[in-house]
Amino acid sequence: MTGALDAFWTVFVREVRAASRTRTYALLALAVTAVVFGVARGGSGPAAGYVPTVVDLLLVVELLVPAVAFAVGYRAVSDDAERGRLEVLDTYPLPAPSYVGGVYAGRAVVLLAIVSAPLALLGLHVATTAAPETSVFATHRGVDSPILFVRFLVLTAAFALVSLAAAVALSALAGSRSRAIVLALVGLLVVMVGADIAVVGALIGGVGPDLDALLALSPTSAYRGLVFESVLYVAFADRSAFVSVPVATASLVVWWLGSLFVATLGVHTRTG
Repeated sequence: MTGALDAFWTVFVREVRAASRTRTYALLALAVTAVVFGVARGGSGPAAGYVPTVVDLLLVVELLVPAVAFAVGYRAVSDDAERGRLEVLDTYPLPAPSYVGGVYAGRAVVLLAIVSAPLALLGLHVATTAAPETSVFATHRGVDSPILFVRFLVLTAAFALVSLAAAVALSALAGSRSRAIVLALVGLLVVMVGADIAVVGALIGGVGPDLDALLALSPTSAYRGLVFESVLYVAFADRSAFVSVPVATASLVVWWLGSLFVATLGVHTRTG
């Protein structure tokens, strides 16, 4: 290794090669595909258009994406720590930021393939089955476009990357498989519902910040708010803001960078 970039690339390639030999990820991708298509067809159906499909999927995706992200990332660092690989890799030397970056990027490729490919296929399915004049065209000023579904796909990918960063951070803090499982469950609850409960508690307690800013603080509610603002509310001319877009965007960035910083700090502490 001649530098931080080479170290990053070595770890990244190792992660991708390991993932390509793991059949569990293929089964996970098939399960996500079945859930996504099943929910879409169980609702109004892809024939109703892009926006109705997003409405049917949103709640399921809020729960499914963090669960898949933690399944992919909860052992990302703890396995290496438990097997003593961190100490071996540190002799090269391997800077902690390069190691965490390589592990995260490799797992991110796997996660995005599992999450984004089924949604992209569903978007193509909607494109080939939606009627020329869907219910959305009839009731909401003709607003229904593949661009809205692409926005949903991009936001979902960003939400998945933030959830994966949190999973890698907890894995770096765990240090063993058993603790990684426990921390992954705790982290999953925090990402999916814990922060939302804290927001509701703050509202009940009469905390001062505006509701739209407060709702953007947790990853799930920030993602949900951005989907409402950039995909679903596009059809309504006189709608009121569900969430502050700048605050929601900043919230996701802070969760993402903060989690990667915690992961790097955890690995640096272990390798000295």
